Amino acid sequence: MKKLLITTTALAGLAAGMGAAQADDVKIGVFLGFTGPIESLVAQMAPGAEKAITEVSESGKLLGGVNVVSVRADTTCVDAAAATAAAERLITSDKVSGIVGGDCSGVTTAALTNVAVPNGMVMISPSATSPALSTVEDNGLFFRTAPSDARQGVVMTDVIMDRGIKEVAVTYTNNDYGKGLADAFATAFEAAGGKVTINTSHEDGKADYSAEVGALAAAGGEALVVAGYLDQGGKGIIQASLDTGAFDTFVLPDGMVGDALPKAIGADLNGSFGQAPGTDSQGAGKLVEMAAGAFDATSPFSAESYDAAALIMLAMQAAGSTNPSDYKGKVLDVANAPGEKILPGELGKALEILAAGGDIDYVGASNVELIGAGESAGNYREIEIADGGLKTVGYR
Repeated sequence: MKKLLITTTALAGLAAGMGAAQADDVKIGVFLGFTGPIESLVAQMAPGAEKAITEVSESGKLLGGVNVVSVRADTTCVDAAAATAAAERLITSDKVSGIVGGDCSGVTTAALTNVAVPNGMVMISPSATSPALSTVEDNGLFFRTAPSDARQGVVMTDVIMDRGIKEVAVTYTNNDYGKGLADAFATAFEAAGGKVTINTSHEDGKADYSAEVGALAAAGGEALVVAGYLDQGGKGIIQASLDTGAFDTFVLPDGMVGDALPKAIGADLNGSFGQAPGTDSQGAGKLVEMAAGAFDATSPFSAESYDAAALIMLAMQAAGSTNPSDYKGKVLDVANAPGEKILPGELGKALEILAAGGDIDYVGASNVELIGAGESAGNYREIEIADGGLKTVGYR
């Protein structure tokens, strides 16, 4: 399986003016699924993280003017062994000082427990949402700018109930992300008076999902919740459901929200709906302006990726050190009040405040507020598929 290990200098338009990585550069790993079932999302997430890295490096204000570069590594999203090996290379070979990632929950858990914790490395994930990560033994090294699926289960229940739907079938990709989300949703939906007719897994990578769809159709429901991946089995389940007439309305959680899905399915997907992390905040709009079309800053987890990278570098400045053991205790400090609120494009300003001994409250592109074990409190964008594309219809 292809592994990608490249610096930001390989990204056209994002790292103009930056030279090849030098021995004294600060390196930050961008540890995402460049191949696999969410690669269409990662295509917008990685540039988001690297936008923050470029912004800080070009400011010349991190720890007296150190240069910062990114090093990409491929989680694959689904292969824990490959992800573990890639994380090991980032730490032992590339000598990164922090990691943005992982992305999918299973590979994130594997890399965290097998590599990051034993090596004392900070990881800030923009998209690993399994509730199990809230209680993982992380020695204070793991944070999330995306909310736990315990929160998404409640939000998805509200979205469905508000549309008058009281009975759904659920299919989920057979991994930590899918099962965690499906269980969180089923609990919330039934507590709200809804009925889950079936809650069953599917495997990614199959050519034929007729058997799975047959079981879902037999159970029935007004809509089908697909807790899967938009570039893999989730898409296959939807297409097979439409081909057989089993379902015509689909509820799309975050792993299914992306432009690639309506482009692949076509007009038959119109009327389906769902949610993904996102806000209509000033910071979100600012990142869209900064992206200037180079990447889609409204794509799920792109804003969270920018924020994850920013928090690593701001925590370094607050600690006066690039050593994870020194700066891990500063992540919550820079992410939350008190302090001057910081938006995208203001990282240089934030570094100046911290260097002078002041406090910041990093708001960023996703309205960052870290709670509990260092994870996002959670904001969601409600979407609907209309005219062959994604349409934002509200925020929760």
